[in-house]
Amino acid sequence: MSNPLKIKISIADRVYPLTIDPSQEESLRKAAKKIETMIKRFEKSYAVRDKQDVLAMSALQFAAQVEQKQIDSSSDSQQLEERLKALNQLLHEKIS
Repeated sequence: MSNPLKIKISIADRVYPLTIDPSQEESLRKAAKKIETMIKRFEKSYAVRDKQDVLAMSALQFAAQVEQKQIDSSSDSQQLEERLKALNQLLHEKIS
């Protein structure tokens, strides 16, 4: 890590001091903002007893989004591979 940067990120009314690579700052701040937005949405929508509950639900939501993107990406790759195979077969038939 060259020239580490010290920042503070606030999540669920707690401040977390971090030492990061400067190139990570923007993504970390955006991620913290998304978490805060999701926490507020859960607090408005559900009867929440404590921050731990909304943090757990936020973590689950983000993990589910990541998993869904991986599933979608895998499905897209399979479809692309099938189309390429079909195109390759057509080319072979035309050449032969």
